[in-house]
Amino acid sequence: MLKIFNKLLSILPFKRFKNPKPVVSIVRLNGIIGGMGGIRKGLTIADLAPVLDKAFSLNNLSAVALVINSPGGSPVQSALIAERIRSLAKKNNIEVWAFCEDVAASGGYWLALSADHIYALNTSILGSIGVVSGGFGFSEAIKKIGIERRLYTAGTKKAILDPFLPEKESEVKHLKAIQSDIYEEFKAEVKSRRNTKLKGKEPELFSGAFWTGRRAIEMGLIDGIGDLYSVMNEHFNERLKLKEIAPRKSFFRDVFKVHSIENHEVTLINGILGAIENRLMWNKFGL
Repeated sequence: MLKIFNKLLSILPFKRFKNPKPVVSIVRLNGIIGGMGGIRKGLTIADLAPVLDKAFSLNNLSAVALVINSPGGSPVQSALIAERIRSLAKKNNIEVWAFCEDVAASGGYWLALSADHIYALNTSILGSIGVVSGGFGFSEAIKKIGIERRLYTAGTKKAILDPFLPEKESEVKHLKAIQSDIYEEFKAEVKSRRNTKLKGKEPELFSGAFWTGRRAIEMGLIDGIGDLYSVMNEHFNERLKLKEIAPRKSFFRDVFKVHSIENHEVTLINGILGAIENRLMWNKFGL
């Protein structure tokens, strides 16, 4: 019986199982990083964890490809997502490839750093290695229309940088100290992941400026020029199966979420403000 079984395994219909095609799972990281409020969703570890787990668990998996389109956002979520990718890559002994499309800047580039190989197109926008905080000051405006700001706190720094009060030098100093801590973490991640590949000088690399893919490769921020399909086909000699991993959608969750938003004006306003912030972040890079 054993001889008969082995003979059956050797015939043509079973040959395709002997050398299965290598599988490359694709995870798309599109949009602002972090929670945005309202009906708009950003990239968060809570939403991406199941997607990443699935991407690293496919049969015959040879690589995971990240397709990135992000102008940045939350440094915390950037770090959490990147760390999860590295952890899964190490656990499963799988190489990660990042493909930056329109933009991978600030936190978007932080995500790209989680890959073993980073590619982009000549016209892609990359970099913006820095930290920024923005806001508005309305103290003079409310005076002109006869509004008095009343604010009561327990703790001298509980309400620093209130937009309806005059800016204080000590509060700005406190904010800059926080920015500096985050900035140093970002720089350390770039140096750790790119290491000897970096070719640009530090003052330029970490100035917060951004560059095209053509310039980024000269500075050592990426490894090559190319898109997902051409690079993967070349690397695996056109013997591969691409499998896109998308987050699951819940019909009932979306229905109840919309119902909730329709009954909460504050959430709707936050959604509008989030949309404006989203548009401003993309506009910075001409998109």
